[in-house]
Amino acid sequence: MSTTPGRARGVAIGGALVLSIAPVAGPAAPANAKITCNSKSHGGGAWYQGKTASNVYDTNFSAGPAVPGLRSYVPQAVATWHNWDTAGHDLLVVSSYRDGGGKARLFGIDAATGKHVGTVAIAPTHAGGITITNGWAFVQGKDSGKKHYVRKYELSELRGKMTAKGTPYLKQIGKARQVYGSAFLSSYGDNLFAGRFNDKGRGKMYRYTVADTGALKTQKGAYEVPTKTQGLLVTKDHFIYSTSLGNDNRSNIYVVAGGARDIDVGSTKCFRAPSMAEGITEYGGTAYVVYESGSQKHIRKAPRNIISNLQAKVADIVSF
Repeated sequence: MSTTPGRARGVAIGGALVLSIAPVAGPAAPANAKITCNSKSHGGGAWYQGKTASNVYDTNFSAGPAVPGLRSYVPQAVATWHNWDTAGHDLLVVSSYRDGGGKARLFGIDAATGKHVGTVAIAPTHAGGITITNGWAFVQGKDSGKKHYVRKYELSELRGKMTAKGTPYLKQIGKARQVYGSAFLSSYGDNLFAGRFNDKGRGKMYRYTVADTGALKTQKGAYEVPTKTQGLLVTKDHFIYSTSLGNDNRSNIYVVAGGARDIDVGSTKCFRAPSMAEGITEYGGTAYVVYESGSQKHIRKAPRNIISNLQAKVADIVSF
């Protein structure tokens, strides 16, 4: 994985937020510089519902595809499935848990049109992380105390369920794999990254190689992640983290050099985003962020921002 700094550009599709990556130029901050999140804003309303998050966010993001199932389900993560139908079409898959309990859901959204393609039920879980790589979909399992798990689903089976009528149920393959943390998942090539949410301080994630069988092999050494990390996007040049906690607090988006095990590096940048940001994925050079604030569960609590679409980055995410 390269650690070359990069910059992000993007385009909007329907109602999602999108980001793209390209090389970045310019001097870096000192390696020991304290991370500060750009929070400058005009203080009023924004183009999305509620108060502005920051000028950086407001001028660089736009609405993307609508997120399905918000009346009964709470979205947590989003992943990209390339050539999902073997006919050249791509899918954005949103994992959501059921408000009040019950089976979780995987909602498929056509990446080009924003159309809701299909819905698949899976066993109960918070569904905090999802990623798709090497013929498998990996989803956060049902954690038990201090134990954390990742479930795997074969893409050939998921494809059949996604195109079936109604909301078919998809079983996991084999037993859930215990990992250090599974609150957020991402992948790059045959590498899967999984970490634990920590609201008390910075957390950790680990890298796992993905075999053709879907087996995960733990790689040595942890990676430091920001406090309250909810989502991760891994690109050739960057780790991009979304962090949040609470209905009324703004979220943060961190851009960190790819492969960095310590986020206190001079190139690390951060800016404020609307409340309740969750997972993040990339498609076609664009980053999509999913928010849980648009679900009925959280609308009832009157969050700072209510966002029912994916949010898409439409300009440079690194230089600000």
